[in-house]
Amino acid sequence: MLQLHDLTFRIGDRLLLDGAAASVPAGHRVGLVGRNGSGKTTLLRLIAGELAPESGTVRAGARSRIATLAQEAPDGDMALIDFVLAADRELSALSAEADTAHDPQRIADVHTRLADIGAHTAPARAGTILAGLGFDAAQQVRPLDAFSGGWRMRVALAALLFAEPDVLLLDEPSNHLDLEATLWLTEFLSSYGRTLILVSHDRDLLNAVPRHILHLERGRLTLYGGNYDKFEATRRARHAFQASELVKQAAQRQHMQAFVDRFRYKASKARQAQSRLKALAKLPPLEPIVEAAPVLFDLPDPEPLSPPLIALDRASVGYDGAPVLRGLNLRIDPDDRIALLGANGNGKSTLARLLAGRLAPMSGEVARARKLRVGYFSQLQAESLALDRTALDLMTERMAEGVPGGVPPTKVRAHLGRFGLAQERADTTARDLSGGETARLMLALATYDAPHLLILDEPSNHLDIDSREALVQALATFDGAVILVSHDPHLVALVADRLVLVEGGQAAPFDGDMADYRRHLLGRRAAAPPSHGLKAKRQAAATAREPASALRKAAAAAERRLEQLTAAKAQIDAALANPATYRADGTAAELGRKQAALAQQIAAAERSWITAHERLEALD
Repeated sequence: MLQLHDLTFRIGDRLLLDGAAASVPAGHRVGLVGRNGSGKTTLLRLIAGELAPESGTVRAGARSRIATLAQEAPDGDMALIDFVLAADRELSALSAEADTAHDPQRIADVHTRLADIGAHTAPARAGTILAGLGFDAAQQVRPLDAFSGGWRMRVALAALLFAEPDVLLLDEPSNHLDLEATLWLTEFLSSYGRTLILVSHDRDLLNAVPRHILHLERGRLTLYGGNYDKFEATRRARHAFQASELVKQAAQRQHMQAFVDRFRYKASKARQAQSRLKALAKLPPLEPIVEAAPVLFDLPDPEPLSPPLIALDRASVGYDGAPVLRGLNLRIDPDDRIALLGANGNGKSTLARLLAGRLAPMSGEVARARKLRVGYFSQLQAESLALDRTALDLMTERMAEGVPGGVPPTKVRAHLGRFGLAQERADTTARDLSGGETARLMLALATYDAPHLLILDEPSNHLDIDSREALVQALATFDGAVILVSHDPHLVALVADRLVLVEGGQAAPFDGDMADYRRHLLGRRAAAPPSHGLKAKRQAAATAREPASALRKAAAAAERRLEQLTAAKAQIDAALANPATYRADGTAAELGRKQAALAQQIAAAERSWITAHERLEALD
């Protein structure tokens, strides 16, 4: 049981938690939701022990392991599979001790515990998780330093999932994933058997994984049963009931007060009036419903341009003379809503940069309409923001480009206000903006000149659900064309009316909708070489997921265990063969029990060794 009691916490003058309390039973999967800046990440850090509350307590089980995803990407020359395996500290410690222990009893205890925690299957489990997050067998044995920061964050997520803490805290785990990996993660978390607290703005993820929703609003926590859709429906019904009760109570108070005002000074009615006064005082106060201000995005509409806006004819694009995409044929018209699909690394962002004019074609033709303005949003651009500049400073600098005499501050503030960055948020430095506010600023910077084509590369990573819905509404009424790259299937389904699949160095229309694409991905993942029988299929799939280096390590570890256990049993056999052993009361019986236990462990170690070698032979 995870218990949060009367938590209070501030950041500067902002009161994020105000007596917040909740109880999460062991094994529950809970989605933590709330507006951007409401304090969700802060609450996770309080649960993890990274922050201390002003008042209140966080209690978990006495030996509960609580873990959250590291803020920094891991680095170094350790292979991915080894990094993930090392995340299970007990497994690592016991494996190391198994190589160095000499006491027969301790050797037996270590190997018993290793068997209990499934040590012989650990490399396969680690490989399966890495494969689900997008790493093939060859990549799993490469060093961490060979990958970019985003891919190393995937490795950190894999390590966290492999460790299986008692309380798993995940803050926007899909931010560094593509749609393919997000679908796998959704399946994995849907069967997670321990306590899970998930912060996400992905509606599909919140509908598939949690069985309860913990809502953080105005510093308080409220626990709802069901997934996100059920939470929204329950909350709406609760607000409607509360509004009705407020009306009823107001009428009741007015009726009582009218009686008191009329009869309190009449002797014949004084007693009844006093009774009504007491009843009036005892009426339970009902808090008025305070709805958060609606999130609104207002995209400026461009003046019309004749189609096409952009036409690609056998174009190729890439980096340093090496093409990533070839033979591109694509036409974009003013009313297009196009989503680019495909796994990370296949070239979606490269195509987006080509369309935005950030990359020149290596061959072929790219024809653009005269006077075409393109707005380009990329999360990578947020990393280059001057953190000590305010939103107003950055927006003024962008809007004043090429404008003699600059731009009036009122015009700049009006544009920021279109994206919810009004008043004091406009005067906040980029360093102090929340992730969602930074995303809004980036959208404001991308649309300052009313672009005809808006290219959005992962625009929703840090937007809360209300902000994502506001973005959908804004794009629906936008008069320009939209190119969207997103791992959020809900956002893609609502925005795009054309899908383009980017894979294998090509970009081609995908015939179908997002449901068809999901089935396409799941079907491709399920495809396996023909074999006889379900068991054979499962074994072939498991073998294909296990990298050869991990299997060799498993075989070597099993062989060492077998040698150590055999040596320990030989010592006990020798002791039992010594007549002096039987003179001490109980010694022979205790050694006999140890002998029997070691015999079972030797048999298990032999099976592990044989299994590892059989899998290696199959892989070869």
